[in-house]
Amino acid sequence: MTAVAPSPRTAAGPGLLPVRLLSRTEDGDPLHALLWRAGPGWRMISSAVLGGGLGERRWVLNAQVGHGYRRLDPDRHLAELARDGGLDGPGVGLMTAADVRAYRHAADGGVEAVATAGIAVRGWAATAAEGTRVPAAPGTINIIVALPVALTDSALVNAVGTATEAKVQALVDAGHDCSGTPTDAVCVAARTPGPAGGEVHAFAGPRSLWGARLARAVHRAVQNAAPAR
Repeated sequence: MTAVAPSPRTAAGPGLLPVRLLSRTEDGDPLHALLWRAGPGWRMISSAVLGGGLGERRWVLNAQVGHGYRRLDPDRHLAELARDGGLDGPGVGLMTAADVRAYRHAADGGVEAVATAGIAVRGWAATAAEGTRVPAAPGTINIIVALPVALTDSALVNAVGTATEAKVQALVDAGHDCSGTPTDAVCVAARTPGPAGGEVHAFAGPRSLWGARLARAVHRAVQNAAPAR
C-alpha cells in the first residue's frame, strides 16, 4: 500500500492516536486504509476479525473494502494488507465499506478517538428477527480509542461498553433511528502497566474519570463521522 498524507480536513492531531492514510487498488478500484502505528507499550481489546480479543498490540489498520465484499477470509485479507504496509508483530485489523478518508478524530482530557462511519445498512440491536445471518465483514462503523493510562482487564471490557453506549448516543443525537450497523467494530487501547507500579485504573464506565472522557471523545468522533439526518 502507498502512504498518502491526510487532508487537513480530516487529519488527526499529533497526540496519542496519529493516523496515516494509505491507498491501494484492488480489482481496479481505488481503496484506502487508516494506519495507527502505536508501537510497544499498548494493550488493546477489540472485536476485530484480525487481532481481536485482549492482548499486547503494536498497530491498528482500518481498511476500506469494496461494496459487495465477498471474501470469506477477511482475517487473511487483512494480514496481507498489513504485510503490504510493512507491518509486523501483533496488531488489530478492521474492515469497512465506508470511505475511510472521511474519518473523524476527537479528543477529551487525554483520551483520543477516531471513527469511520457508513450507515447505509443500520438498525437496532434487538429485533424480532432471530437467527438472521449477517456476513462477517465488513463493519461499517469502526471506532478506535486510545487512553494514556493503564486499565485492568475488566476496565478494558467496561471501556468497550462505554464506547458502544457513546456511539449509540451519537447516532440518536444525529437523528438516526438505530443503534448501529450489524457489523460495527471497536478497538480500545490503553497503556501497558509499567514496572514502576504506576496506577492501573479499575473502572472505565461512563461516570468514571477516564470512562467519561472516553465517552465524550467517541460521541464527538462518531457524531462528526456519521452524516446527520
